Amino acid sequence: MKHLPSLGFGAAPIGNLFAEVGEEGAQAALQAAWRGGIRYFDTAPFYGHGLSEQRLGRAFAQWPRDSFAVSTKVGRIIEVDVEAPGGADGFTVGGSRAKFDYSRDGVRRSFEASLRRLDMDYLDIVFLHDIGKLTHGDRHAQVLRQALDEALPTMAELREQGVVGAIGLGVNEVEVCLEVLSRFDLDCIMLAGRYTLFEQASALPLLDEAQRRGVRMIVAGPYNSGLLGDPRGPGSTYNYAPADETVLRRASEIYAICAEEGVDVGAAALQFPLAHPAVVSVVAGTRNIAEVECAITRRDRTIPPRTWERLRSAGIIAANAPLPEGIAA
Repeated sequence: MKHLPSLGFGAAPIGNLFAEVGEEGAQAALQAAWRGGIRYFDTAPFYGHGLSEQRLGRAFAQWPRDSFAVSTKVGRIIEVDVEAPGGADGFTVGGSRAKFDYSRDGVRRSFEASLRRLDMDYLDIVFLHDIGKLTHGDRHAQVLRQALDEALPTMAELREQGVVGAIGLGVNEVEVCLEVLSRFDLDCIMLAGRYTLFEQASALPLLDEAQRRGVRMIVAGPYNSGLLGDPRGPGSTYNYAPADETVLRRASEIYAICAEEGVDVGAAALQFPLAHPAVVSVVAGTRNIAEVECAITRRDRTIPPRTWERLRSAGIIAANAPLPEGIAA
């Protein structure tokens, strides 16, 4: 598996996640990332129903292919639907819909469509997207069986054919990762929102098991969908839903401690996951130049060890979670 830098560009926002982003603004954000040294970009067909991949493809055409890494996902097929309204699934695009498809044919169709949109013949990482009980409910057992019998073996074939460098899961559920780890040979896992400054307990057994197996972890959603992203105070959302009072109280405690230490909460949130030896990269969703530059600044900011110790003493950081000692870019 290709080396990944500590900070990755999450490309869901430039797929019009929750708000429209113009082509010029999207390309400006990508160029700012490149100038800032970001060399890992994560996307998916679901992000803007192909728009995110298309925009990345236009930027990638300007850069040497061997100088960056890109990951995308399989598990959904994008279909034309002229009557589909924009925004129904969070992306402000119309005229198409995304449909789950974990079949062998669906995986290959999704992969081939991604190659066309990205204008590439090889991808560094392909993740199986959004399997798990929270996503599929009563269909979880059926989806998991199809993932193990069809989707993941097809992804492994692509890896063996040399058109994919590494395969894994791209999910926001810990339990399904543990279910798959013991039953299929994965290179990596992208886990969104479950190993963060705000929460770690449920994910630590997974990260420890991944380290034991040599599976590399990529942490996405380090701000917990906006909860810890604003330097001024807690955001109003958590897990892409309104944050309740319990969540906001805990987030406010994090902000209070960081304020007393003169530390930007976003910087602490971005750096914290990288302390675990299984974690190789943190991917932050960014939609414009300002957000890109903010993420780069946060990655490089020095955070006093006392801050981490105070967060641990307050019960924010689990007793068995590793603390940062300086993060290499």
